[in-house]
Amino acid sequence: MDELRQRRVYGADHDDPDPGPRPGHAYRELVGGPLDGLLLDVTGWSGAQLGEGAVLVTEIGSYGPGGRTLYGPRAADPSRWDWQGDTP
Repeated sequence: MDELRQRRVYGADHDDPDPGPRPGHAYRELVGGPLDGLLLDVTGWSGAQLGEGAVLVTEIGSYGPGGRTLYGPRAADPSRWDWQGDTP
């Protein structure tokens, strides 16, 4: 996880002095789209939930404030979740 240490976690406060990953947590890297490069904390998620991906709130997607963006696991590398599009 050393290569992830300097990364920001989705949902971390912008003024958080340590917005990076926490020891003992599981993360997925978000690839592409408005949240590219962020880490998503999936600690405690079931196998089914991890297989489905996530719909995440973001203000910087196609629909602006209140919009959502979809990410799903990459078949060849489920530790990376690819952007699948935005939705209102």
